[in-house]
Amino acid sequence: MEPEAEIVPAATSEQEKKSWLTRLKTGLSKTSSSLTTLFVGARIDDELYEELETALLMADAGVEATQSLLDNLKKRVKEQKLVDGQQVKTALRDLIAELLAPLEKPLVLGRYQPTVMMIAGVNGAGKTTTIGKLAKHLQNHGQGVLLAAGDTFRAAAREQLTIWGERNNVHVISQESGDPAAVAFDAVQSAQARGLDVVMIDTAGRLPTQLHLMEELRKVRRVIAKGMASAPHEVLLVIDGNTGQNAVAQVKAFDDALGLTGLVVTKLDGTAKGGVLAAIVKARPVPVYFIGVGEKIEDLQPFSARQFADALLG
Repeated sequence: MEPEAEIVPAATSEQEKKSWLTRLKTGLSKTSSSLTTLFVGARIDDELYEELETALLMADAGVEATQSLLDNLKKRVKEQKLVDGQQVKTALRDLIAELLAPLEKPLVLGRYQPTVMMIAGVNGAGKTTTIGKLAKHLQNHGQGVLLAAGDTFRAAAREQLTIWGERNNVHVISQESGDPAAVAFDAVQSAQARGLDVVMIDTAGRLPTQLHLMEELRKVRRVIAKGMASAPHEVLLVIDGNTGQNAVAQVKAFDDALGLTGLVVTKLDGTAKGGVLAAIVKARPVPVYFIGVGEKIEDLQPFSARQFADALLG
């Protein structure tokens, strides 16, 4: 077995890192502008705090995170005797980075051979595209990857994954009319036989309110364990960053059903709801492995609380 290693995709050179930070800042600009404009020539008074509260709630940071940030900000302003709007903005940026820090955790591979990853998410969250991007990143890190087209509910998802696999020379396990659990089981067996490093199992886009569908996901999870006793090693939920508080409800529902190990937050480009991560950390602090701000492979990067806070309040 290879020694375990963190998987940190792309953004290796200083230039690539700057390019990513620029894209992140652009992606969060709608959320950012509603916050940063409040500090321009601002007086540090109750009115500023009220406006900040409104802006944070509008950005879907949630009531608990908003209250926590404002309480800590007032305390820091008092302790450090801050009198200037820019100083207060810097203090808030630091507090956001501290608040989001528990979500920052790298995806670690190499503990198991293969590492089995079950990927869930509601329709439209960008799940299948995300699997393609992640598989490409893993390949770039020398990992042998196998994909399982377990989204048998939506024929287009199976085709999408198969086309992606052909383009990138990644084998895809698929069945014309198989049930998702059978596809998942076959994939785990096949990866073990081939000596591959990672199996990524796509599962059908589920709405957590559809109880029978959530039960089917639980069945997939159980059947994966029959194929490999320690699996699945990662249960990831892909969420659309634009859905705000609805994303928090999804995290709770899928975590209750499956026991999530990580999140991938997509479509943060152009969202006015960039505060949703603050709501997630208070409601259910499942690690955010990656965030996405666009369609390209390099637009999916590991989550950094500091980078995120800097992009929000640069």
